[in-house]
Amino acid sequence: MTDNDPNLLDPKLLRLLDLLYTTRSVTRAAEQLGQSQPTVSIWLGRLRRQLNDPLFVRTPEGMQPTPRTDALIVTVREVLEGLRRLAESQALFDPAASTREFRIFMTDASHITLLPRLYAHVRALAPHVRLEAATMDARLVPALQSGEADLALGLVQPLEAGIEAGFYQQTLFEQDWICLCHARHPRIGDGFTLDDYLAEAHVGIVSGTGYQLLDAALKGLGAERRVMLELPGFLGLAAILSSSDLVATLPRQIGRTLAESAGLRQLPCPLQIPSFSVKQYWHARYHHDVANQWLRGICAELFMRRDPPQETRSGPVPRLSRSRVP
Repeated sequence: MTDNDPNLLDPKLLRLLDLLYTTRSVTRAAEQLGQSQPTVSIWLGRLRRQLNDPLFVRTPEGMQPTPRTDALIVTVREVLEGLRRLAESQALFDPAASTREFRIFMTDASHITLLPRLYAHVRALAPHVRLEAATMDARLVPALQSGEADLALGLVQPLEAGIEAGFYQQTLFEQDWICLCHARHPRIGDGFTLDDYLAEAHVGIVSGTGYQLLDAALKGLGAERRVMLELPGFLGLAAILSSSDLVATLPRQIGRTLAESAGLRQLPCPLQIPSFSVKQYWHARYHHDVANQWLRGICAELFMRRDPPQETRSGPVPRLSRSRVP
């Protein structure tokens, strides 16, 4: 901004003009602005040069406005009110009154384990907010970048590998592995060894990070499972295990949820499979968006383990310090 350009006015100068018009006093205007009187006098001089008018004249009754100021004051106050409303619209998000729709990418396992708790909590705090669960697929990255989607929950390999820059991620919890089978499986007793595991018939879930980790662990041993049934996801898995002698190997959270809902038996997994982190991901464009912050905070509150999380941003940027998402 330059002093001789009347088209570019600093908002603080407009605020000064408004306060001088109201108080008729440089001293009182300075007090309300939290500035010294010499500073306010300098600002007034700048404003006079920009508008090419004295604006106020000192009299025994105080600083009296010129006709130019009388003509400008309505417009000045409209501009200040517009700036105030703009600041409020950027800073406020009222969950109770919001009708916003949030779109979240998640796995079908998360539909079973995370979504019911998330929806119930959001519904209690924001009864008019709508949630949409989207399938993890190739649309995920561009949708988060464009704002078509708000979050992704799970483990997103392109973001983990740093292929896509400009994303934040936050660990919610770690997942290890368990096995499930019929509560009265005819061959599985109290001990369930790796030999027992390899001897049994299995149902395999053939999508997602879990399948890749399980497959790599078997290849590392030079072993194979007898997979008699393959499923694309977890839909129908509990019913299949309840009516067969098949064994399933699952991340602990989805396994425990299915076991408790269908009366299945939970077994320690004798195969050493690497654990993995379930995270939430969002794009840097929406890091300071208050509605996105609110949703991330809900997910952190519901699902995060109480250990301090690590929030990081992918791409050629510094790692952030450990802190909870707002």
